[in-house]
Amino acid sequence: MNIYFAGAIRGGRQKVEDYAKIVEVLKEYGNVLTEHIANPKVDIFGEKLSAQEVYMRDVEYLKECDILFAEISVPSLGVGYELAYAESIGKPVICMYDENFNVSGMIRGNQNFKMITYSKIEELLKNIRNILEK
Repeated sequence: MNIYFAGAIRGGRQKVEDYAKIVEVLKEYGNVLTEHIANPKVDIFGEKLSAQEVYMRDVEYLKECDILFAEISVPSLGVGYELAYAESIGKPVICMYDENFNVSGMIRGNQNFKMITYSKIEELLKNIRNILEK
């Protein structure tokens, strides 16, 4: 299974430690195409790629993936774009967010996305495993 993981980079790296834990669990079930999102060395300035290179790579990954998991606690224009793109090409989308964050109603209101709220990362990781084991 090819898994696309989305999380904020330029929008803020407040949840990068959670991203790393999420990616480790996702890797138990398949190939995480976007493992770099969880790398703490990737800061708010992004990767050492041009904007066009990032776009081309990520669109190819979205086409290639079987499912998209997005941690949406930290607002990110890029993650929002990835969600819409994945939806437009018929990919299943799972959105996860910390209940202590104020998350977009536009995203939360989309009935095509499965939403998972959590208060503790361990709770989220258990939910991810339950989804992927079905």
